[in-house]
Amino acid sequence: MPNSPSDAPRRVKVQRRGPLLVEGPVEVELEDGTTVSSDRFRVALCTCRRSRRYPWCDTSHRPRSSGSDDGPAAKG
Repeated sequence: MPNSPSDAPRRVKVQRRGPLLVEGPVEVELEDGTTVSSDRFRVALCTCRRSRRYPWCDTSHRPRSSGSDDGPAAKG
């Protein structure tokens, strides 16, 4: 069947400051040869290597704020 879903190419969305979004399900082969898989309809693959769940993105690439939008108060 040439038009079956398994024959369709996977769509990968590239974002400037974020993960690669891949239409699932996917299998990812890691550098050490192990394979991890996900059956989700879309997965986010980490590109910054900061994720604690690598190769899956956990949003560690996002800048963290200290809780205040104004920064240190200026005294004058």
